[in-house]
Amino acid sequence: MGPDNENFGKNEDKENSPCDFDISPTFGGKQFVTEAPKGSMLPRLRKTTTCGGFLGNSPQLVRTPHVIVMVGLPARGKTFISKKLTRYLNWIGVNTQVFNVGDYRRKACEKQCYRSNDFFRADNQDAQKVRHQVAVEALEDMCQWLDVEGEVAIYDATNTTRERRHMLHNIVSVKYGYKLLFVESVCEDPKVVEANIMECKVNSPDYVDVDPDYVMKDFSSRIEHYRKAYEPLDEELDRAYSFIKLYNVGEKFLVNKVLDHLMAKTVYYLMNIHIFPRTIYLTRHGESEFNVKGVIGGDCNLSVRGNQYAQALGKFVKDQNIPNLQVWTSHMRRTIQSAAYIDAPREEWKALNEIDAGVCEGLTYEEIRARFPAEFVLRDQNKFRYRYHGGESYEDLVARLEPVIMELERKENVMVISHQAVLRCLLAYFLDKNYDELPHISSRLHTVYKLTPVAYGCMVEEIRFPIDGEDDQDLL
Repeated sequence: MGPDNENFGKNEDKENSPCDFDISPTFGGKQFVTEAPKGSMLPRLRKTTTCGGFLGNSPQLVRTPHVIVMVGLPARGKTFISKKLTRYLNWIGVNTQVFNVGDYRRKACEKQCYRSNDFFRADNQDAQKVRHQVAVEALEDMCQWLDVEGEVAIYDATNTTRERRHMLHNIVSVKYGYKLLFVESVCEDPKVVEANIMECKVNSPDYVDVDPDYVMKDFSSRIEHYRKAYEPLDEELDRAYSFIKLYNVGEKFLVNKVLDHLMAKTVYYLMNIHIFPRTIYLTRHGESEFNVKGVIGGDCNLSVRGNQYAQALGKFVKDQNIPNLQVWTSHMRRTIQSAAYIDAPREEWKALNEIDAGVCEGLTYEEIRARFPAEFVLRDQNKFRYRYHGGESYEDLVARLEPVIMELERKENVMVISHQAVLRCLLAYFLDKNYDELPHISSRLHTVYKLTPVAYGCMVEEIRFPIDGEDDQDLL
């Protein structure tokens, strides 16, 4: 626990650093947000979606809002981690948002403030005021959002001094009673840092139409301004805090004081991600006998055209010459048969089986409408949360696929051969789609979706094969 609120954020006998700022509980006379005793919460609204529920979908995971505070020198992948973690948490149903202090700075400055790395010098008083102001604004917006609707907020900034982190602890944990997890990214590999600068910073709004060589030189100088005051998280000095330190993007980890299930899930996820170049290929099985008949579910064989696709897929993989490729299928015959002509190691995952349609398995949609008219209407009203009687919903399918996502994050090149509903869930994760969009994502037969992770997202290339097939996108 830190000192009394009246003392936190005060600069004691320390020289100013690029990230130090003086802050009071009221932020210079302005009330921060609604006062509340430690541990108490005002009624919170959950952000609703048109599919009938709130954006976050796992109230059992988040009983108290959480704040994840990024720590580390510039160009250490903090924003990459923030965006990736946000995508994962939203996908599993936890309403999460990033508050990036750099974005606040750029908005406040409107390009006039940043001319060079001198903006981050400790003795640049005018710049210090601007940076103080935007850090406060981001923190204020974050806490207001959590107080109303949010479940997890990620405060994305350098936060490189112990004083700054102590101030954040006092506001987040002591004042508001939120749970706090620090995530520090440590990387001293010059090749990784240089690659990060070239991939992310050259295209930053700070360097519009600027020569890449100048960007490298200027940003490296910015890093040095921060390094002079950098105080890494310490196993002894910071043992009261919950934190994880990631060294060289997954080479090793230091984890301290994980307090609950959500923190544990967050730490586990962070221990699985990496930045190595890789490609993920997603495809449905070839046309099946049930596709031809318009029947859902079941465990049937490929049709003649489905087998043609399997052969074409094998040739495609051979022509691509993908190093160290692994092929994953479901346990169902139509996916296993679709992988038959691919010369690569294969694994069968029960988790990749198609959504269970319960009593509707083996029926056409005309038969479902006739036998279960009320259920048919309910499905149309809320396709994401509708659960087939005796079967599953898309919501259930997301939970079933979480281990698959974890393994995909750990691996390099993988081809997943699965089913329509499964591909929709996987594409929603990689393309950051919400629950309203997820059940309607296009996942066509005889098409390969080539996913290439990039700095802050994922590029998708849709490769269609010239093989006809019965493909009703409304099924399932």
